[in-house]
Amino acid sequence: MKIAFAKPELPETGSLAVGVMDGRKLGSHAAQVEKLTKGAVNRAIGASRFKGGTEDHLALLAPTGVQAHRVLLFGLGTAQKLDALAAQAIGGRLVAAFNAAGEKEATVLIEAIPGAPLSEAEIAANIAYGAQLRSYRFDKYKTKEKPEQKPSLKRLVIGTAEANAAKKAYDPLEKIGESISFARDLVSEPANVIYPETLAQQAKTLAELGVDVKVLGEAEMKKLGMGALLGVGQGSERESKLVVMRWNGAGDAKAKPIAFVGKGVTFDTGGISIKPAAGMEDMKWDMAGSGVVIGLLRALAARKAKVNAVGVVGLVENMPSGTAQRPGDIVTSMSGQTIEVLNTDAEGRLVLADALWYTQENFKPVAIVDLATLTGAIMVALGQVHAGMFCNDDSFADRLTEAGKATGELLWRMPLGPAYDKLIDSPAADMKNIGGRYGGSITAAQFLQRFVQKGTPWAHLDIAGMAWSDKDAPTVPKGATAYGVRLLDRLVADHYEDK
Repeated sequence: MKIAFAKPELPETGSLAVGVMDGRKLGSHAAQVEKLTKGAVNRAIGASRFKGGTEDHLALLAPTGVQAHRVLLFGLGTAQKLDALAAQAIGGRLVAAFNAAGEKEATVLIEAIPGAPLSEAEIAANIAYGAQLRSYRFDKYKTKEKPEQKPSLKRLVIGTAEANAAKKAYDPLEKIGESISFARDLVSEPANVIYPETLAQQAKTLAELGVDVKVLGEAEMKKLGMGALLGVGQGSERESKLVVMRWNGAGDAKAKPIAFVGKGVTFDTGGISIKPAAGMEDMKWDMAGSGVVIGLLRALAARKAKVNAVGVVGLVENMPSGTAQRPGDIVTSMSGQTIEVLNTDAEGRLVLADALWYTQENFKPVAIVDLATLTGAIMVALGQVHAGMFCNDDSFADRLTEAGKATGELLWRMPLGPAYDKLIDSPAADMKNIGGRYGGSITAAQFLQRFVQKGTPWAHLDIAGMAWSDKDAPTVPKGATAYGVRLLDRLVADHYEDK
């Protein structure tokens, strides 16, 4: 779908969408249509439940006086609540409505809203951004879809008196949106297409945007002592990889970077501690953390973020075989700490342990965030509304929480503490990779914290409940969500870029 900005003129074809404020208050564009159609707008509103709320829309077919063959009234809500997230949600709902109607081309007329926190240009840009995000669809393997089953909308025009300013405001959002789609594609691909080698190849494409990409193979990781990561992948025929991505956009090329680390288990059978068959196909997206980190670095580079950033992803396939890691094995991590592997299905933390240590040893970051679909326990606690956040620094946690609220990618801070940490002490090694039955997401985070060097602000985001959605949301169609790209881009923009 192509998005364009133009002067606010009534179209001669396709659908026309005009906004109505809460309480059925017509804006100037809706009032213009009302006048041209001799009262058709108010008659239609009066005969419906349409109130002008942000989730409301009402279609009028071919009203006399307007050349467009369909007019769609959409709710803007109250002026005070029309912020960026509300505008993005409106854009997403408009795209869904146009596709449901089979429309190929549509024009949305935007105007300034007195009392709104956004300017007219910002409203237009965010509606376009929401439309872009909602238009995503992973359908490359569908060969027999009927035309009526496919999205119909090909072109969306945003009509605004501030078209140039709106386009300027949309440009960086568009680049973030493209990177979100890139990450969604990575997470959506099946495991016979995306595995450590091919995911590393996808990361290499970021070099076209100026990202320095380095890929370490098993021989290099063995020399570095990455026994934790390598143990996870030793049962697979696919070679494990560690991908290091660097974006240097700050004015000071030597300034310490902010770092992001992602779990990249491209398929997780559970290994010898094998998972039940039902639902195992979902484990193709156990690499979502790495997909988000790759997408984030792409977004930073695409919008030329004035920051030094590092992304490190550990890529493995966790398979059962004659060479697979066994429950009870003891491995030595890059940090020198030993780990008793009691459950081979608690593998993501082993991958992250070495990736976290490598990142800190090589880059000395100002702060570090890791993302992983780490535990089912976090879904029991928080469902699919918040990701779990574990953090060793209150100020850093506040920054992440604020970024989450600003982007709609919500976080809920979970506890850390010595009592939980004791649960992963092992009688045979420095630690074991699981605790007891209770507090599973917390003991997983405590495990990771043992690989965070003193003085480094660190946050672990358990995104197990957020990486994939079984239902449509205004800006997130069902499927891979790329949760975290918007959140972390906002964190960087607000706190770590050169001002």
